[in-house]
Amino acid sequence: MDSFEWTKIAGAGLGSLLMALLLSWLADVTFAVAEPEQPGFEIALLESGDDDASSASEAADEIASIGSRLAVADIAAGEKVFKKCVACHTVDNGGANKVGPNLWGVVGRTKATKDGFKYSAVLQDIGGEWTFEDLDHFLTKPKAFAKGTTMAFAGLKKPDDRAALIGWLNAQSDAPLAIPAE
Repeated sequence: MDSFEWTKIAGAGLGSLLMALLLSWLADVTFAVAEPEQPGFEIALLESGDDDASSASEAADEIASIGSRLAVADIAAGEKVFKKCVACHTVDNGGANKVGPNLWGVVGRTKATKDGFKYSAVLQDIGGEWTFEDLDHFLTKPKAFAKGTTMAFAGLKKPDDRAALIGWLNAQSDAPLAIPAE
């Protein structure tokens, strides 16, 4: 190979490099992006803190009370909503526990007291009975109601679905509770 061949190779390499630099400069000029006045995004925080339980509680307050929703709830629709729960729960009188406890008579029952089921310490510490309001908050987002619960269910977002399910669960009892007044 003579020196003329090396000159052509070097010229082609330098020409390619010059073309790449020219195209890069042209792209920068053509697609220039203005710098923002303040970098980043503003994140809105809740005034009262970012506690999931309080935000779930506040969201539930904006919705009609559970008593008024239960008064007009379609109990038959609650049985359909319960189909989301059958993978982990049964509702038969005297039925066995599954991954979750049997829910026969759950409305009005003391929390974390179903015989033969090992509850998380979080639910055991909450105490009290499963009221209509507590079930509504729990079913909205279980992990917000009882932080650290082992229940993996994400929750029911629709208030009418929760009311129908709670009304149906209330009927699955030897002594259903009276629907609370509005």
